[in-house]
Amino acid sequence: MKLIKDFSFGLRMYTEAIQYIFRKQLAWFFLFPILLNIVLFWVGWDYIGDLAQQSQSYLQALLDLENADFWGSAFLKASIGGFIWIVFKILFFLIFAYFGGYIILIIMSPVFSYLSERTEKLKTGNDYPFDAYQFLKDIIRGVFIAVRNLLIELALTILMFILSFIPIIGWAAAIFLFFISAYFYGFSFLDYAIERKKMSIAQSVQFMRENKGIVIANGFVFSLCLIVPFCGVSFSSFAAIIAVVAGTLAVNEIWDDDKYPNKKTNKI
Repeated sequence: MKLIKDFSFGLRMYTEAIQYIFRKQLAWFFLFPILLNIVLFWVGWDYIGDLAQQSQSYLQALLDLENADFWGSAFLKASIGGFIWIVFKILFFLIFAYFGGYIILIIMSPVFSYLSERTEKLKTGNDYPFDAYQFLKDIIRGVFIAVRNLLIELALTILMFILSFIPIIGWAAAIFLFFISAYFYGFSFLDYAIERKKMSIAQSVQFMRENKGIVIANGFVFSLCLIVPFCGVSFSSFAAIIAVVAGTLAVNEIWDDDKYPNKKTNKI
């Protein structure tokens, strides 16, 4: 079956990508996920802490507890403060658990674009002289693809939530959504290489549909990393570097082997 064969091929590209990264001295790109994690969690944690403090002050003022001195008022203030702190911290992790993948795709879009280009140059010898305008277009396209996929995934998530109340279908909803997420993440990672083939977004969508097994496999490992409790975003940001390289290698192998039927009408 083509889907299973392509899925296996996509996973094999991950293994090749890891070897390729270290063999071709691309490992320094892992510095970017480190910086991303420091910025996101340092700035994000502080911002959430400030927001929790402001919410606590607002609630105490609303309940007229700021100057209260009745018996147990100190305990009530501390309880409200602790509850708000816990709620905001949980929300922080929930937001990152669901939107973390797309936050990574959007923020690191410039890195992914350059990494994909470097990978293709090392693999095929195709040289793409730096063009600030083209580079900006690549970034905008990457962000657009990420936002597009996020909106579609949100719509499908709502649909699956509604269907989850139906017996049997509901049991499979979570698994179905996981593979949907993997598909859209893989879509974003492969599109950096697809764009250099001078293919439009509509043509890219068609390419992904024809090679959905490869696309799902490419986003599969990234999605697995995302569901790791508390550390999912951290792990997935490193997996994203591998996924971009794997996606670029996969696209070029498909292109070179004439596996893509529209190659002649979409020359580089």
